[in-house]
Amino acid sequence: MGDVYHVPVLLNDCIEGLKLKPDGTYVDLTFGGGGHTREILNKLINGRLIVFDQDEDAYRNRPEDERLIFVRHNFRYLKNFLRYIGIEKVDGILADLGVSSHHFDTPERGFSFRFEGDLDMRMNKQASITAADVLNTYDEDSLFKVFKNYGEIKKSGKLVRAIIAQRTTRPFKMISDLLQVAEPCVPGREKNKFLAKVFQALRIEVNREMEALKDMLMQTKDVLAPGGRLVVISYHSLEDRLVKNFMKTGDCEQTQPEQDFYGKPLVPFIAISRKPIVAGEQELQSNTRSRSAKLRICEKL
Repeated sequence: MGDVYHVPVLLNDCIEGLKLKPDGTYVDLTFGGGGHTREILNKLINGRLIVFDQDEDAYRNRPEDERLIFVRHNFRYLKNFLRYIGIEKVDGILADLGVSSHHFDTPERGFSFRFEGDLDMRMNKQASITAADVLNTYDEDSLFKVFKNYGEIKKSGKLVRAIIAQRTTRPFKMISDLLQVAEPCVPGREKNKFLAKVFQALRIEVNREMEALKDMLMQTKDVLAPGGRLVVISYHSLEDRLVKNFMKTGDCEQTQPEQDFYGKPLVPFIAISRKPIVAGEQELQSNTRSRSAKLRICEKL
């Protein structure tokens, strides 16, 4: 296997949460650097592992293992590809929703404000829309919604007006173009926090992350076998809210489950972890990316 260029977060908790059977069939929806995949393969004997990742860098880093099938597509097509492979039910599904460290540390991918590079942010480099396209073509209302909904920036009006004023004379192309406009809009002394929210909002919009997450979660109800586990790590409140609602009710938008005539909840899952599992002190010190990670686990009824 190639280098693991992404240190997996909450690795032991994820593996325990999957309740792996040596001959089971599992799905890793976010191959990334392959850390979780490698550990799952270590536990399987004659089982199977299907991994999803739309990124070509991840594909090049895939392990050569006859038990593994690599699907180079967005995980929102989970059900279609399982059907194509000839798999009806699986024993466990893992999704680590974080962006790979490799993406943040590769300047030309445009995911981080720490480096100069193109305003790209596409997970799938074949996708049509980039972060520059969003900044250059979205109208004022659409930009406002992107930063409010996906960056949770309460007062983004100043930023949006500055973006629109800038692009009339010089279109956005490089990360420095955005920083030049965004930095004067930073509230107080929260520069890094504010810029992280701006970049998060653009990345989510470019990759349609929230729509893909909803699509994927809803499909897990159909493909998980009874007793199968769903294990999801989220990194911001938007994702965690969807995952929490889904595991509790079977729907991403509902906060309370529907009930039958007798008041019994009609739910497809039972929660294994009532509260999200978070990183311990040792992991927090060795892997800063684990700071915002929340792990939730449920089991199909």
